[in-house]
Amino acid sequence: MPVALLITLALLLAGCASGPKAPIEDRQTRAASALPAANAYLVKRGDTLYSIAFRFGLDYRDMAAANGIGAPYTIYPGQRLTLIGGRAAGYSASPQPVARATPAPRARASAPPPATVVRPEPSQAPVVTPPSSTAARTVLPAAPVPATPAPKPPLAAVSAWRWPASGPVSRGYSATVHKGIDISGKRGEAVVAAAAGEVVYAGTGIVGFGELLIIKHDDVYLSAYGHNDRLLVAEGERVSAGQQIAEKGSSGTDTVKLHFEIRQEGRPADPLGLLPRR
Repeated sequence: MPVALLITLALLLAGCASGPKAPIEDRQTRAASALPAANAYLVKRGDTLYSIAFRFGLDYRDMAAANGIGAPYTIYPGQRLTLIGGRAAGYSASPQPVARATPAPRARASAPPPATVVRPEPSQAPVVTPPSSTAARTVLPAAPVPATPAPKPPLAAVSAWRWPASGPVSRGYSATVHKGIDISGKRGEAVVAAAAGEVVYAGTGIVGFGELLIIKHDDVYLSAYGHNDRLLVAEGERVSAGQQIAEKGSSGTDTVKLHFEIRQEGRPADPLGLLPRR
């Protein structure tokens, strides 16, 4: 083979080897958001309907409607969910009520028969025959039925957003590979709720986000807080705007930062278009 051709091939191979690599976070984000070929998902322990919808960029209401799941959107490990948008498939976005079985009426305990009285001759005292041992048993009262917890008041619509953490924005929003913003800072700095709402996911089940919190604010908006060192709130907890919910960290990544996202009806929105100017 000519020497010139060998040199050309060597240069091409060196260029391929030294080319820029995609950031780890971008590869994880793309992998996490890609819908499975069968458009179905098998629920794992720790999943919530909200976290699954967040992972695949779907509206949780559409997923609930497509799978016939009513509020409060309870799912179970091993359950198979269809990953399609309810509206796109002709479903209503309104949650469907959960059918509840009507409890069978309780059988009433019969009262014990009265004691038999034998009328004696005039010269004898009255003789009372005690009831049978079976009839004389004490009937225990039924166990009290636990009271149904009062439903939580509905969440108010978001009227304003606030910054979830101090620090400069080290990476901006991209609709394709980075569906939020990164806010750099020091480990342990406060992470606060960007608006009032309810924690609907807290855990590490979504690849690429580390210790993650997802907050539902109303029927339109969710917000997500990733790479925390420590979570300070739990699923189901109501939080107020500005309340500390976590500590900034580097879980799931190699630098200390907060990854912050806002989802509007399941679709990523640029947080810088909603947060106030600093």
